[in-house]
Amino acid sequence: MYGTGYLAASALTITPVSGPLSGKAMPPGSKSITNRALLLAALAKGRSHITGALKSDDTRLMADALRAMGVPVEEPDVTTFVVDSNGHLQSPGKPLFLGNAGTATRFLAAAVALVNGEVVLDGDEHMRKRPIGPLVVALRSMGVDAESIGGCPPVTVHGTGGFRGGRVEIDGALSSQYVSAVLMMAPLASGPVEIALTGPQIGARGYVDLTLSSMRAFGVEVEHVSIAQWRVEPGAYRATDYHVEPDASAATYLWAAEALTGGSIDLGVAAHAFTQPDARAYGVISKFPRMPSVIEGSQMQDAIPTLAVLAAYNQTQVRFTGIANLRVKECDRIHALAQGLNRIRRGLAEEEGDDLIVHGNPKLAGAHVDARIDSFADHRIAMSFALAGLKTTGITILDPRCVAKTFPGYWDTLAALGVELRVADENLETSP
Repeated sequence: MYGTGYLAASALTITPVSGPLSGKAMPPGSKSITNRALLLAALAKGRSHITGALKSDDTRLMADALRAMGVPVEEPDVTTFVVDSNGHLQSPGKPLFLGNAGTATRFLAAAVALVNGEVVLDGDEHMRKRPIGPLVVALRSMGVDAESIGGCPPVTVHGTGGFRGGRVEIDGALSSQYVSAVLMMAPLASGPVEIALTGPQIGARGYVDLTLSSMRAFGVEVEHVSIAQWRVEPGAYRATDYHVEPDASAATYLWAAEALTGGSIDLGVAAHAFTQPDARAYGVISKFPRMPSVIEGSQMQDAIPTLAVLAAYNQTQVRFTGIANLRVKECDRIHALAQGLNRIRRGLAEEEGDDLIVHGNPKLAGAHVDARIDSFADHRIAMSFALAGLKTTGITILDPRCVAKTFPGYWDTLAALGVELRVADENLETSP
């Protein structure tokens, strides 16, 4: 079964491969960069062509929200967006539904301060549990009338068409997206904006660098005053043609599949060519089956599920530290990883505070288990645990459709490399 068939299944069972996985497999475009480029193109006057872009649930939700605010967004092919904007956002007239798209929700929560009127940003049951309070506090300090329910979406912003400059302090410990959201709106303030972290901690700082690079591409420079402070002068974004690099987080699954099977998968781009922070996971993956005993994951958070499943087959124990933020992602990923690994074999993983300990067991390769993996509707949990199915018989992934959030073609990509996937029902009664 190919194409949408995999996404329509309630469960998929992975058949272990008999040899190395080899071939070509291009990751989709970066979700993080695509959604930044879409927003900046909407804030720029003129026509922007965004090529190499990701078309997935998250980017569709961002594009639909921009359309609802009067920005024409065309999709001439499967990897291109054309944004033809007058540089302004209009009141959408009804709440913007953003599913569980964290980038879209947080970036737009700041950007809609430029709308003249009320804007409500809402999401699904998972998004309504994800924190946005620190961003709302920062916006209010800038004179933006914004409020949220219990520090989570829905968020209501009463826009006045603009906002003042000045100093704004942000608690970026939970998510770098709060910082990126304010940075991207800052050039459109009535005066200079100074953005300062309330502490040195910031979740995945490398994503702020992605934001600064995207802003630069659309004609705005940001002064990096210190490690915890930026200054942005008033200015305007310029429409441009922008190419999105492949998604490094998606690449980690293919790198890990290559390492697990001793294969050779050509991604079409070298690991060192990625600018996204998750690309640093390649250095850890290349050490398999002798991964480091301690992996500090704060700056490659989305790669941790991949590394944790890979660590199950490592020769020695691996402790993951600096990953507390994984508890407030699409699901509590620390708990989801521990639960899934322990369904493969009891005692394989444990939570110790906010650390995850994986007791590597090379004998899992070739073993037969009966493990139904709850993905918790989290794309990264589903995609990472599929890797276990390459070596261990009896791995079934529930809710395989959730990969559409960032990598709709994931199952097809595995199949094209020679991985057999069998549609299963939720009671594990599989059919060919």
